[in-house]
Amino acid sequence: MISSAELRRVEAFLDLPVDQIEWFLSHVQEVSVHAGEAFVRQGDPADWMFIFLEGLFQWRGEFGGDTVSLPAQAGDVSGVFPFSRMKRFTVTGRALTDGRLARFPAALLPELIQRMPALTTRLVAMMSDRIREGTRIEQQRDRLISLGKLSAGLAHELNNPASAAKRAAGQMRYTLTKMRSANSGLWRRPLDDSDKARIEEVEALLLQSEATPSQGLTLSDLEETLGSILQSYGHADSWELSAALARRNMPPDTLTSLLSHLDPSTARDALARIAASAELSTLLGTIESGTERISNLVRTINEYTNVNQGPVQNVDVARSLETTLGTLVHILQPKVKVQRAYEPVPLLVNASGTELNQVWANLIENAIDAMQGEGELRVRTFCEDHYVVVEIGDSGPGIPPEITPYIFDPFFTTKGVGEGTGLGLNTVQTIVRKFGGNIHVSSKPGDTRFQVRLPWVDPTEPCKPFDS
Repeated sequence: MISSAELRRVEAFLDLPVDQIEWFLSHVQEVSVHAGEAFVRQGDPADWMFIFLEGLFQWRGEFGGDTVSLPAQAGDVSGVFPFSRMKRFTVTGRALTDGRLARFPAALLPELIQRMPALTTRLVAMMSDRIREGTRIEQQRDRLISLGKLSAGLAHELNNPASAAKRAAGQMRYTLTKMRSANSGLWRRPLDDSDKARIEEVEALLLQSEATPSQGLTLSDLEETLGSILQSYGHADSWELSAALARRNMPPDTLTSLLSHLDPSTARDALARIAASAELSTLLGTIESGTERISNLVRTINEYTNVNQGPVQNVDVARSLETTLGTLVHILQPKVKVQRAYEPVPLLVNASGTELNQVWANLIENAIDAMQGEGELRVRTFCEDHYVVVEIGDSGPGIPPEITPYIFDPFFTTKGVGEGTGLGLNTVQTIVRKFGGNIHVSSKPGDTRFQVRLPWVDPTEPCKPFDS
């Protein structure tokens, strides 16, 4: 039998009136548990509020693939609180030692709110603190997960240009060897100034930056034509040479002119030098392209994390979106088609770039999940009164109407146990509201849209989509 004195040792009940304590005690059930015994299991209906009287306890459950444990002890209150929307317990409660607890039926919470307003206020404050702390922990966890995904995606994206640059550097060594051999042959030959000028002119022609390498059938046809010309001048084993010259778009007339002015031995060394020089230029272009891609990825990551910027600043929403899309390229390719519709001039909001990137990443990843990795992702920005609007839509199956009102609630999720905590969209809403904005969703099969409205950077004037 639980006494009023024992219940008053619980801080939430400490100074409550006697009649309220007696009413509460008349409706609680006392439960004794042994060490290791579960007093409620994950998935059970959320029918009870628990007051721990003696012993040590633990809440344990799966969240987003991780096991989370929270301690509880005598004097703690947990379970279903007033105004809670929880339908089922998301964790299992278990005794760590022999102990006792009281459980109050959730069905009587509406009456408790009327009879015990002081207790209701304390319990709601307690619930708010726990949600806030849970949200903070989950946000930290989400950031770590995002960092892991970002690192994996970045490693994949960096590997391609880095490997290409490494291969090009290795091929340059071989090509330099061929060029040195060709130069050595030319230096041993008596070349007059006009021959030197012809060789330098052809080499400069192939090194022009605007020259676009041939591809496919065009490359194959040009290679065959150049090979035929070389053979007609006595260069029978010229396939490697003709291939190298074709890759740099050497005009057949230019090759014919050069061969007609040089003896066969000198022409071979001259063409080997020209081909090697052109090949080096191509390889340098590959290295330049690869390192530029790496540099752009590093800059994108830097912008995504705002390493060098203050916490709150004027943020161009289109640029912020592109930064986020750049970090998610590994999950966008190849079956997700991105449709962009940005205003032609920057739309600025005063916010934290890092937190906005978290909002965009969450909405985009949700959209990709909804489409099961295949479909159309639509990203749009526009002005509406004093707000900048960012719309992120997808061609997925849509959100069922019966759950739409609850998708921003903390801990609400449609995913299976262990697959999601239900704090993603709640975190998005929290961040958006933090900067004076709001978020709305509309959904039907093939067209789900999340619209984030953030205050235009100048609150005294309506948002202006075009320069005036």
